[in-house]
Amino acid sequence: MSEQPPQPPSGGPGPGYPGKDPAGQPNPYGAPGPNAYPPQPGYGYPQQGPLPGPGYGYAPPGYVPPGTYTGDPNAPYGYDALGRPYSDKSKIVAGILSLFLGTLGVGRFYLGHVGLGLAQLFTCGGFGIWALVDGIVILTGDSTTDANGRPLRGG
Repeated sequence: MSEQPPQPPSGGPGPGYPGKDPAGQPNPYGAPGPNAYPPQPGYGYPQQGPLPGPGYGYAPPGYVPPGTYTGDPNAPYGYDALGRPYSDKSKIVAGILSLFLGTLGVGRFYLGHVGLGLAQLFTCGGFGIWALVDGIVILTGDSTTDANGRPLRGG
């Protein structure tokens, strides 16, 4: 006696069954159709407001992207990711000033660090080495602040 292969349920594969689309036509990819597994209530992500601009996902209510003008007079250039207000001084300007005029301390004077600016002025920028390193650190680092302790904007 030979064994019979298993038979599909009566009526054969229908919509939502692997290998068929919702209309019952063969699916070339063999994947279930879109109605194979209906969504269950109560699952998924809560609906929240979208972020401005294309390609952003969703954010919690009240989220303000870093660098966005908030209308806050204490933070006219917005807040960084840690919630600190951005400085009115630019990271690019401070770095370029330190690279090219660092022997005179101009980059540090621009940031409001008068003591460091005077030290660079009197030592010719640490014989040029301090000025070069200072300019590179300002341009590449995230920890440089102005005289008020606010992080530099634009970087």
